[in-house]
Amino acid sequence: MVAMTLEHTVRLRFGHLSLAAATHTNLSAVRVDGPVLWIAGDETATVERLVADNPDRPTEYADERTFRLADFVDLPGADADEEADIEGLARTGHFLWAVGSHSLRRKRIKPQHAGDKALRRLAKVEGQENRQILLRLPIAETGGLPTPVREIVVDGVTHRAAQLDRRDGLRTLLRDDEHLAPFLAIPGKDNGLDIEGIAVSGDRVYLGLRGPVLRGWAFVLELRPFVDPGDPGRLRLRDFEDGRPYRKHVLDLDGLGVRDLCPDGDDILVLAGPTMSLDGPVRIYRWHGACRVAMPAVVRGETLTRELEITYGEGDDHAEGMGLIGRPHDGLAMIVYDSPAAARLTDDGAVIADVVRLPPKPPAGDHDLAGVAAPAAAGGVITGA
Repeated sequence: MVAMTLEHTVRLRFGHLSLAAATHTNLSAVRVDGPVLWIAGDETATVERLVADNPDRPTEYADERTFRLADFVDLPGADADEEADIEGLARTGHFLWAVGSHSLRRKRIKPQHAGDKALRRLAKVEGQENRQILLRLPIAETGGLPTPVREIVVDGVTHRAAQLDRRDGLRTLLRDDEHLAPFLAIPGKDNGLDIEGIAVSGDRVYLGLRGPVLRGWAFVLELRPFVDPGDPGRLRLRDFEDGRPYRKHVLDLDGLGVRDLCPDGDDILVLAGPTMSLDGPVRIYRWHGACRVAMPAVVRGETLTRELEITYGEGDDHAEGMGLIGRPHDGLAMIVYDSPAAARLTDDGAVIADVVRLPPKPPAGDHDLAGVAAPAAAGGVITGA
């Protein structure tokens, strides 16, 4: 593993509404998509689109447009604008995917609180329904830019905006899980259930868990969604060979949890950091052949390599989102930060993201990939049953 090599920085310029909502200081997910950047903060129920000044080598993304998730799907919360805590974005085939944290949260003790009032706040745990979403939005080209739409027609097939049906809600499915069920009632920042990354390859959806981390092992859930033939606005989950609608993989991330996932060919890059409210360490790992795994995997040794050490601050600069940028062979990744340091905030209202260089990918076959299958079908178009 090598220390972070900063290639250059990129300015992210948000509009006045996002600045007022502090989206620029709560960034949690990022994906580059040709001339645009998809980005999400964890305090809203929206996805933001920024446009590059130069798609070949961007120095700034601006011209923000906000897309309310409730304009495409029926969010589960009573208030459509209640925060969805979007922690992961994926862009593949005809779709943009988004996942909420699915976590509970504990009230904070603020500087003005003391005594019994502070202790009462610390005892209060609450959940929000909008956090429990997994959805995909069709993407069409509008005005020369990728744009979410309610539906698109591809080769005579209509694809609609869709979200995971409540019958397959992840918190419900995990109630009987021998590893994860005991952590459902625990807030995410206390090592409870907390989804913070998504990667999509073909018909496979991988969800990375910041928590729980068990005896140093982090979890990634693999799903196989399909469109409900009776309701094209709903996604259901196929069962795996053991009858469960999800598959668990455990990763030896040296005691860290998953902060983001990003596919890189058949590999998955894993941004890892502490599951608790700590500053670091923060690292990028490469899970070799992840998109070809054919069974639950214990991921360690040569199959999981430590690639980069990411810098972090003291009480700030928490790396939360990672996405590849540039041409496939460039080996560059963009990193965005929650609670950015003051030096990342420019006088004219932009926030600075880092572009780092990844170590060269090893030739195929250089790692032990026991339990892998043929590559998943390309395109990411998940159709009916």
